[in-house]
Amino acid sequence: MEERWHTHLGVYGICTLEGKILLIHKNGGPYTNRYDLPGGAVDSNEPLVHALRREFLEETATSIKVIRNLGVLDYVIPFKLEKRGTTHIHQVAIYYEVEYVSGDLTYTMNMHNNDSIGSEWVAINQLTPNNSSPLVMQALNWLKDKNNHSLEAARLDNWTIQQ
Repeated sequence: MEERWHTHLGVYGICTLEGKILLIHKNGGPYTNRYDLPGGAVDSNEPLVHALRREFLEETATSIKVIRNLGVLDYVIPFKLEKRGTTHIHQVAIYYEVEYVSGDLTYTMNMHNNDSIGSEWVAINQLTPNNSSPLVMQALNWLKDKNNHSLEAARLDNWTIQQ
C-alpha cells in the first residue's frame, strides 16, 4: 500500500512542579487514551510562543511562562486520517521548557474542538510507554538529563497504537 502523509507542526511544553508533570488525556489521534504533553498545532501567522500559551490555556486552563526552546523532534507514525486520506502522520514537535504561573485544572474549558479530555499533574514515576505518548517519554528523558539535548527523529512504525 502506498504511504500518504499528513505533516503536523506543533508546539509542546514540559511543565513540572513538585515532582509532577502537567499532562493532558488524549481523546483523539494516534495517542488516544494516553497521556500527552500540552500543546498542539500552530495557527496561520501565529508566533510559536503564542501558540504554546494558547494551547496550554485551552487544554489545561493554566497560564505559563516560557523558559526556553529545547529543540525539535519529528515522529513518523502509521495512523490513518480518514478525512485526509492519509496513512501516516509526520509530526514535527517543537519542545519548550515552561513554568506554571497560574490556573485551576478543575476549571472546565470548552473542549469540543480539542482532542483532549482534561489535564492533571502526574507523578513522573507513573509514566510508561504503555500509558504515555512518545512526546512524554522524550520529555522524561530530557528531565533525567537536562544537559543532554541530543534530538533524533523517531520512526514509530513498530509503536503499538491503542485505539
